[in-house]
Amino acid sequence: MFAIAIVLVAFVPSLLYLVWVRNTEKYSREPWGAVVKVFFYGSLISVIIAIALEIVLASFFNRNLERLYEFVGENPSIPLLILACVIAPFVEEAAKAVGVFRARSRRMLTELENGIVYGAAAGLGFAATENLLYEFSAYASDGAGAWIATAIVRSLSSALLHATASALFGFGIAKSGILRKSWLPYYLGAVGLHSAFNFSASFGALYESSLGDLAYLIGLSVAFIIAIMGFSMLRGKIRSLNMRHRRRRMK
Repeated sequence: MFAIAIVLVAFVPSLLYLVWVRNTEKYSREPWGAVVKVFFYGSLISVIIAIALEIVLASFFNRNLERLYEFVGENPSIPLLILACVIAPFVEEAAKAVGVFRARSRRMLTELENGIVYGAAAGLGFAATENLLYEFSAYASDGAGAWIATAIVRSLSSALLHATASALFGFGIAKSGILRKSWLPYYLGAVGLHSAFNFSASFGALYESSLGDLAYLIGLSVAFIIAIMGFSMLRGKIRSLNMRHRRRRMK
């Protein structure tokens, strides 16, 4: 029963966000079957790809860490910054997009807003599994209180961040298929957004020695702002594109 509770707490918030995003479209909403497939693609296939690539890149980085220290000086914050702000964003944004590229290959991205919806679906699926792993780890190490706190914080921050960053890349993927424009700037934008969030989330650990608990408060506050504002903007973009498409069809 407890295992079921952990899974539900990790997945239900992301599924509720998915309903919210999908229903933001007022006209020509995406079919639930296709949206849920991309969600679960993100929650399983993308997570496996990301874990495998991060293990390989982290191993390569650790083997060459001493060379990096020779240039910038030995600093315990450097590995955290590289892993959180460079390796993870580049790998995870690419891995989450696999499901969106699959949707494009099946000709499901017929409108620009479709890319945002499917991108958010892939990101929310990825976030659900990632939250499950973090929340189980919190419970195993520090008990039910830590599990609940982790679940609340991640459901209100990381889940929204993953949805927003993947939606941005998804928009670029849709543009590349419909307007024949490069998706690369949107991928880099998603990576930059993810990196900024991870830096904010790591701010407390990086600057605790100089700022104390204030460092955690600053970092979490900025992370929440990035996630919530980004999610609000992606829904606004869906509404704008959906209404524009509706007006064109009515002419």
